[in-house]
Amino acid sequence: MAQLFFKHGAMNSGKSIEILKVAHNYEEQNKPVIIFTPAIDTRDEVGTVASRIGLKRQAIPVYDDTNLFDYVKNQNERIYCVLIDEVQFISKEHVLQLTQIVDELNIPVMGFGLKNDFMNELFEGSRYMLTYADKIEEMKTICWFCHRKATMNLRVDENKKPVRTGAQIVIGGNDSYYPVCRKCHANPPL
Repeated sequence: MAQLFFKHGAMNSGKSIEILKVAHNYEEQNKPVIIFTPAIDTRDEVGTVASRIGLKRQAIPVYDDTNLFDYVKNQNERIYCVLIDEVQFISKEHVLQLTQIVDELNIPVMGFGLKNDFMNELFEGSRYMLTYADKIEEMKTICWFCHRKATMNLRVDENKKPVRTGAQIVIGGNDSYYPVCRKCHANPPL
């Protein structure tokens, strides 16, 4: 029986490398997968899943009007798994389409992404993945500043000073965000 999985973690917890690994494992057994990534993520280029260790792969970009269910349903070959990188950036409507893929097409779906933003508010995609997922798994990493588990994301400006207000979505990597524990999020040793 197919299920909807939400695998979340702070920045640098290995989410993108995990999605590439899962895809490789299926395809090594000649089991096609589909990988989606929100078009808003332009760190490499639109429609690319890229890990910090240098591995990357093309994916199907998700725009506001993309119907994930229809896209998967209309494939000419059997799809064994659907994978979504940066799932926090998709909409409630997209999450409901993922549930349709699982429930109506009997295809497992794995969404990988952040749970909370730099202000510790849930992203829309994360909120609904937490609501509808059959299985939720935390991917762990360590705090940028200490030895504790990182559960939050600290946004910094170009001078490496903490940013506490602003737009929820600002695309960036290690230049803009640090994975941190709760203590270091409140009082970063910068």
